[in-house]
Amino acid sequence: MSKSPTVLITGANGYTGSHACNYLSEKGFNVVGVTRNPYFEGEVQREVCDLTNKESVIKLIQKIKPEYLLHLAGKNHVGNSWITPSSFLEANLMSTVYLLEALRQENVACKVLIAGSALQFNPTDISTLNHPYSLSKTFQSLAAQSWAALYNMDIIIAKPSNLIGPGPSNGVCSIFAKKIVEMENQRSEKVLMVNNLKAQRDFLDVRDAVKAYEVIFRKGNSGEVYDIASGCSHSLQEIVNELKTLTPLNFKIKSDPDIQPEERFQVPPLKMLELGWRPSISLSNSLKDTVTYYRQSKIT
Repeated sequence: MSKSPTVLITGANGYTGSHACNYLSEKGFNVVGVTRNPYFEGEVQREVCDLTNKESVIKLIQKIKPEYLLHLAGKNHVGNSWITPSSFLEANLMSTVYLLEALRQENVACKVLIAGSALQFNPTDISTLNHPYSLSKTFQSLAAQSWAALYNMDIIIAKPSNLIGPGPSNGVCSIFAKKIVEMENQRSEKVLMVNNLKAQRDFLDVRDAVKAYEVIFRKGNSGEVYDIASGCSHSLQEIVNELKTLTPLNFKIKSDPDIQPEERFQVPPLKMLELGWRPSISLSNSLKDTVTYYRQSKIT
């Protein structure tokens, strides 16, 4: 019997990471989850490593020698990036550089998938830079593409849209769902604050994103950048309307009525469609599962 390929998943305690560990394990991979602290939920093998420490990263790669790397770890809070921009560069850029350098030296044949961001900016037009988080993720992708070109490494970048679905997320849909459950439990005033109901986003279930990562591992082409998205745009007003159907509560919504509508934008995942991947979980089911998660969670 052939040995199952080993995939190293950084950020294994995170929102996407926990889903990835479970899914790829079910798909026959030998999953090793990397976390920064010893606390870890899940049944896969665990390794504790500070990815911003170069020596620790080298020891990790020497020990595991993975066939695949799914790099999900990093900082992803736009607001906090304004407060400590250097920490975002350290967590998103330098952790990636240390991982790629360790692989180049110890395990160059590893197939690497870097989770970028739809919030990256165009580095040839500085006016498109909106916050330090975008800077850190753009630098991360540029570094990954550079290592692929300079050292002929098998590196792919995925750019997921706004991920939603069950699990502990700081995304807007999760924030809304958690707030509604707090209202149901009479732990919060029955008012949902939404800054801009007219804001438009592409929302994709995190479980569909994880399936896309597996497809990329099996079929993706080195050096490519894959958009992972639903291909549809929804306003926050649509999200709130859908959430209202999932609760008997009659809560109020407070927002700024003077904000102008945003244009609907599409993120067509054309390259992923060519690989045979399709989103399978509807927006309504994603939101339903998110509300159910918080109803069952001890967090609320």
